[in-house]
Amino acid sequence: VARRLSLGKHPECHSMAGGKAIEHLAQSGNRQRHPFRIPMQQYRNCHFSFSGLQNHVNTAILQKEKEEGIGEGEILSCVKDMAAAVQHAVAVHIIQRTYRAMLFCVKNCILSPQNATLVVSGGVASNQYIRKGLQTLADVNDFAFLCPPPRLCTDNGVMIAWNGIERLRAGLGVLHSTDGIRYEPK
Repeated sequence: VARRLSLGKHPECHSMAGGKAIEHLAQSGNRQRHPFRIPMQQYRNCHFSFSGLQNHVNTAILQKEKEEGIGEGEILSCVKDMAAAVQHAVAVHIIQRTYRAMLFCVKNCILSPQNATLVVSGGVASNQYIRKGLQTLADVNDFAFLCPPPRLCTDNGVMIAWNGIERLRAGLGVLHSTDGIRYEPK
């Protein structure tokens, strides 16, 4: 979405990564001016998919470009509102699906309600809007909430290494030899 909105050309965002640019612009945008459907509402499962949202957003951007008489690659006048609406739709989708997963885990005794914890990491955890929504979700459902500092949430490789360090320190499931390990890329 950031690439399609040409946020790399936006004066406030030229040095930011796409997700950070969306978050920055969304802070002063009005998400209600361009409401996007929350993905996969017809499915009662825990799966995530953003392809439908991506298509909807691309169509809305194309329509706005036509209305404003600008070409692809130029900045829309409503770019902040568009960023806010996209960020909100993504956040709601993640929160809804995470809530379903939490309910499933508690109902099926996968997690004990006494010490259930929601851990959020990776790039999505650096977005403060999404992070606050997930924090609220955890609080309302009596889950502990663990989320590394945003500076550690931009690269999944860093998160995997951090997890490995914590497991090594705790002596949990660390293999000292990879002989006999089989893995598939998918």
